[in-house]
Amino acid sequence: MQPLISIVIPVYNREDYLKIAIESVLRQTFNNFELIIWDDGSTDKSVEIASQYAQKDKRVKVIAARHQGQTLSLKGAFSVCSGKYLGWIDSDDIIAPTALAETAKILDNNPQVGLVYTDYLLIDKDSKVLGKGTRCQIPYSKDKLLVDFMTFHFRLMRREVFEKAGGINENSGLAQDYDLCLRLSEITQVNHLKQPLYYHRKHSGNISNNKRVELIYSCQNAIATALQRRGLSDKYDIKVEIIGKYYLEEKQ
Repeated sequence: MQPLISIVIPVYNREDYLKIAIESVLRQTFNNFELIIWDDGSTDKSVEIASQYAQKDKRVKVIAARHQGQTLSLKGAFSVCSGKYLGWIDSDDIIAPTALAETAKILDNNPQVGLVYTDYLLIDKDSKVLGKGTRCQIPYSKDKLLVDFMTFHFRLMRREVFEKAGGINENSGLAQDYDLCLRLSEITQVNHLKQPLYYHRKHSGNISNNKRVELIYSCQNAIATALQRRGLSDKYDIKVEIIGKYYLEEKQ
């Protein structure tokens, strides 16, 4: 039977958190899904961990690819999905047991909606809840999305809308999800499901400071490109301020 939902987990050296990410998908109350785990040339035990689940559960498929980076990994993973609805979670994050059921219900009952996203909670390296994510507290609007990435996590979208929007943009840098959401917002209705169904982990392995600057400029480029698509580039320029923040952290 063809799965209704395809969930992608792109992985690169996440042996410490991959198991709990996979199990959060397998514990879903909604069962008609496939889980595509795309390994981006990991040098740790990520492929071994993923393969153990694939051996036990036929819904899990593992692709061990050469290292290409997050963007091409996502593009490759989505190219092998077979579901009507598509979504992804990061390999160090967790989804709540009802995430697929609740988001799929929105798409099932609202054919005009092509993308649904949920609220999220922040967790630490030990999965302790730190509080509600700030982005999901921003009211959604297509225009506001140009400067505030509120469509953060968890997201489920229609395959046909994903494909119409052009899928993952190889030139989006580190802003793959933001760039995609901007394009989706221009061709379909977006629904905000105000339930915290995603757990976004904060830990020392998160994006480095150098990569953070790269991410900021990738987002700037995504916004500038969106302004061009929307016929607003003659009216607006996108400006960026990178502000330093300093704090002391107790040594471990």
